[in-house]
Amino acid sequence: MLPKLKLLFLCTGNSCRSQMAEGWTRHLRTESIEPYSAGVAPKQLDPRAVQVMAEVGVGISDQWSKPVSEVLEVGFDYVVTVCDDARERCPIFPGKAVVRHVGFEDPPRLAQGVSSEEEALSAYRRIRDEIREFVETLPESLLNQRAS
Repeated sequence: MLPKLKLLFLCTGNSCRSQMAEGWTRHLRTESIEPYSAGVAPKQLDPRAVQVMAEVGVGISDQWSKPVSEVLEVGFDYVVTVCDDARERCPIFPGKAVVRHVGFEDPPRLAQGVSSEEEALSAYRRIRDEIREFVETLPESLLNQRAS
């Protein structure tokens, strides 16, 4: 059996997209990936992210927002930035970590100015589902990128 890949999902606030990605990876790829998430400027875990993940049977309410400095010593194989800001601000990781960018729109930004809570949750659900589609390609999509 191959050792699990250590994968960090990095976002600005570590409140929504990176948390969803960590949750999906724990749910779908636990046999091959040890997922983490962190932020370059962490905020509080987004309650709407928790809600829409729970709707599909993935609990992330026990996760918490953490600064990237808290996980630097893990020895990641891959770091996946999930927002453009984190991509720009991504620190240098010691060791062998390969940094990749897979950007997703920001659900809180998409939910600003909508006329109802259901409309806001719809934006979160769309991004949740996009993140799931990406996680379903792991680890092969990262391994294939590394070879190219």
